[in-house]
Amino acid sequence: MQELFKAAVERGASDIHIKAGDYMRARIHGVLQPLTQQKLTVEQVRGIALQLIPHEDDRQDFEKLLDYDCSWGIPGVGRFRVNIMKQRGSPMIVMRAIPIEIPSVEDLDLPPIINKISSFERGLILVTGVTGSGKSSTMAAMINWINRNKSVHVVTLENPIEFLHRDNQSSITQRDIGTDTDSFATGLRSVLRQDPDVILIGEMRDKVTIETALKAAETGHLVISTLHTRNAVQTLSRIIAVFESSEQEMIRVRLSESLQAVISQRLVQRKEGGRVAAMEILVMTSTIRDCVRDRTRLDEIGDLIEEGREVYGSQSFDQHLTDLVKSGAVEFDVAKAAANNPADFDLKMNMFSDPRTQRAGSGQGGTSSLADEMTTLMGG
Repeated sequence: MQELFKAAVERGASDIHIKAGDYMRARIHGVLQPLTQQKLTVEQVRGIALQLIPHEDDRQDFEKLLDYDCSWGIPGVGRFRVNIMKQRGSPMIVMRAIPIEIPSVEDLDLPPIINKISSFERGLILVTGVTGSGKSSTMAAMINWINRNKSVHVVTLENPIEFLHRDNQSSITQRDIGTDTDSFATGLRSVLRQDPDVILIGEMRDKVTIETALKAAETGHLVISTLHTRNAVQTLSRIIAVFESSEQEMIRVRLSESLQAVISQRLVQRKEGGRVAAMEILVMTSTIRDCVRDRTRLDEIGDLIEEGREVYGSQSFDQHLTDLVKSGAVEFDVAKAAANNPADFDLKMNMFSDPRTQRAGSGQGGTSSLADEMTTLMGG
């Protein structure tokens, strides 16, 4: 089984799906492809799940587990973020591949401004996007930059721990929710007593987490966290909406003072295969802080992001997508589909897509050969 997972990762798999009654599948360059020619039985999936669960007590209670998160590694290959669930009463496993090597901003082909944002001394930085948009990789690259360039103490709270950071210029303390601390709330209550300079919170899930993150940012720490939102304006609206109406004015003020940047991202297919992150980057300015405080001015932020590109390094999704098309990295049709407003993007590009153009890296070809290769690894 380890050889099977290793071969999938070497082919560029980001996720592996293991479900009773179905083929084992891998998401390669965004497309699910079968890894086996035989469907898995309930017992086979159960056996794999039991190998992945790290705690004996949890293994013994396997039949009672409905949703279970953990991490698992293969020496020399990498780690996986594992989710074990039930569907139609039978077990299913989804494994997210996490490389051994910590990526840099340059490795991920991210805008250079991300390194500058990583250098901030204090405040709140949010990395947002839908599930599977590469947020964890972006945050790992930011911590990697800090680790190589600053002598600080970084404390991470993750569920589960994904990228394993080795101490370099910085000291990195990584705490796994459920193993090293009971919960995000418990870990966050303790973190300010652990002499941190940088705090990474795997996800701002609720009001308590948001309030604690703001408090940490207000007391002179750099806080990096994530939200499942599509763009900067939606991120601000979502945070404010978590609070009661009587609290929202004060939260607007606190957010306007503490927030330093919002990085929103979407993965799009490259022409030559693989995927690249298209990013909207909000860098806080005095004018944008005024807009955050005034609930009637949130809609102005999108235009301010575009206008601040040359001076502040901010950019909208459409600006970055335009760059990716002009550089030849991404097909026009792919970029247009990912744009905030496809019709406006079409006008801005002043060009029309060719429907006959085949999108490179679609992953439609090669499925049978991949399945054959994986079947061979499994011994037929």
